[in-house]
Amino acid sequence: MNKESHMTGHDMIALGASAGGVEALIAILRTLPKDLPAALFVVLHIPAQSPSLLPDILNRICPLIVLQPEDGVKIAYGHVYVAPPDHHLLIERGSLCVTRGPKENRHRPAIDPLFRSLAYSYGPRGTGVVLTGALDDGTSGLLAIKQRGGIAVVQDPDEALYPSMPLSAIEHVPVDYRLPLAEIGPLLTRLAHEPVQTLQLSPPPEDLQREIRIAAMETNALNEHEQIGKPSVYSCPECGGVLWETQDGNLLHFRCRTGHAFSPESVLAEQSEQLEHALWAALKTLEEKVSLMRRLALQAQENERSWLAQRYEMQWRDAEEHAILLRRILMQGTREPFALVDEGGDEVDPETPS
Repeated sequence: MNKESHMTGHDMIALGASAGGVEALIAILRTLPKDLPAALFVVLHIPAQSPSLLPDILNRICPLIVLQPEDGVKIAYGHVYVAPPDHHLLIERGSLCVTRGPKENRHRPAIDPLFRSLAYSYGPRGTGVVLTGALDDGTSGLLAIKQRGGIAVVQDPDEALYPSMPLSAIEHVPVDYRLPLAEIGPLLTRLAHEPVQTLQLSPPPEDLQREIRIAAMETNALNEHEQIGKPSVYSCPECGGVLWETQDGNLLHFRCRTGHAFSPESVLAEQSEQLEHALWAALKTLEEKVSLMRRLALQAQENERSWLAQRYEMQWRDAEEHAILLRRILMQGTREPFALVDEGGDEVDPETPS
């Protein structure tokens, strides 16, 4: 890595954002100096189906070089590395790993794997920044950065377009800085020049290493004898397998045997989405039944079989009542307004292709 032996500042900076994240990233990156002695790594929740426009957008305003890295690329100062669609971005010592590991919190790329890999590889040299977004991706990874001696920065929720991610981080992590966007860029510049007080840490926890191995798809780290935590009573919303749970302080974390990872909030969100899909499917079936029963009743009347027509009419009236009830339930949903929705159900920016 360029100048690694000469730089002991907080020179490895990871930023995570979701809904509203394009504007937040622009506000931060445009304030950074061209000669910043640091490398930056960015995850923005984006749909898997389309190429990301984020590197092109950020290159127009950022003095640094913004790119979408390939697997194995060497880390260099003055560069901003943006996670590609449908791939996790992981930081190794001196290089990057781009992988299609299991989704985390219903996302790929996800913020937590990036933050955990930064914590594991660079310890106190790492800085994690949680920006605007729905739900709570980034909280678990930011806690790992703090536990390894790094710096935790959170956008002030009062100014965030979607404050859920910053609020979750503040609730579960001893955050070092809670700042408006205008102050985050200058802070990152100062931290990059500020000497790290100690580079010596105890070996990283085994569970942290295993989480990174799962995200990198390096090995089957979820064999029965290696499973993390204890089995819960919940099933994986992605594949239906048993979710195993771990507790880090007051932060609960789930992961299934195949590697999908969830916070409690993301489990609830996925369950709500699956329930809505099931209700719409049931409504469609009921309305088709009403249509068919009505047709059969009319046919029976034409054939002067009044007893049969009455039977069909009772069935259609009953199905019609159920359909009306289901439609009322669906119309009373409490989902927050959004512009676009990605494959995980999280809101994304209009600038990001869907």
